[in-house]
Amino acid sequence: MSIVIDNERGKKVAKLLYDSFSTLGIHGKTDMPEDITPNNVVKGSLDHIFFITLTVSIDYQRDAPSLWESSRKTFDDSKTRYLFNPKLLHETPFRKIVEDMQKYKLSKKPQKDANIWRTVGVTFYKKWEGDPRKFLKNCNGDSSLILKRLRNDTHLYNGSSVSDYPYLRGPKIGPLWLRMLRDNVGIAQLRNLEKVPIPVDIHVARATLTTGVVRGSIEVKLDELFGDIRKAWFESVEGLSIKNRPMIALDVDEPLWHLSKYGCSYRDKITGYCPVSNSCEAREFCIKGRVKIENSIVELET
Repeated sequence: MSIVIDNERGKKVAKLLYDSFSTLGIHGKTDMPEDITPNNVVKGSLDHIFFITLTVSIDYQRDAPSLWESSRKTFDDSKTRYLFNPKLLHETPFRKIVEDMQKYKLSKKPQKDANIWRTVGVTFYKKWEGDPRKFLKNCNGDSSLILKRLRNDTHLYNGSSVSDYPYLRGPKIGPLWLRMLRDNVGIAQLRNLEKVPIPVDIHVARATLTTGVVRGSIEVKLDELFGDIRKAWFESVEGLSIKNRPMIALDVDEPLWHLSKYGCSYRDKITGYCPVSNSCEAREFCIKGRVKIENSIVELET
């Protein structure tokens, strides 16, 4: 059982996918589910920040297009818009939050998702005067420190120490939030983003494996490969430039997601045959062999 990280291949894949996504798109797609704002919400506004922040905090085991559509519907409804206001979240009974998050299927796990949502919102209300930008400023815009604070900051609840930012603190959602703050909200003051790992979900993982950037012969839990995948993209983008700046690992998150979501997901898990390969931007890098991901287990023979 062995794994190979092919950084030279990764450099070619990174440049190809980024250039494709920035121009004609990947499988015809040039935008992400979170790119569409709710009605009358100004990009970069506090409303926009909370729409992004609270929605991404429950982006686990979810279909992203459905999640963001549900969030927009919830925001656009005057009766449920309070869910995006941290002061009103603090003042609203928990049972009502649970109920209202189900109206447009914003929550899949009603109690758990409502607790995550309320905790994150109320933390920003109580500690940061209802403005996540004050938290970012308190961290001096340092992305590494922001991620550390997301992981470590706590408060007392019923006598116990609990996380200020449940799930937003996670290894996928934390970096994903930072990318969205940069790309969607337009916050330009974030520093050291080159130190932020790529947010690895099943799509980023699948696209990394099917392009052969990480390959080998192994059968393990999928999350055991996440470290190799993060390492692969940290190293693969080194020395590459885009838009007069160095490329960073976060820059290939969206292209990889699209490649898998609308392409590699249709690949035969055993033979590697892909019905959309003829029109795929990355077809020259599509590796032969088994890439089977089921029930959080990956079987790799490439």
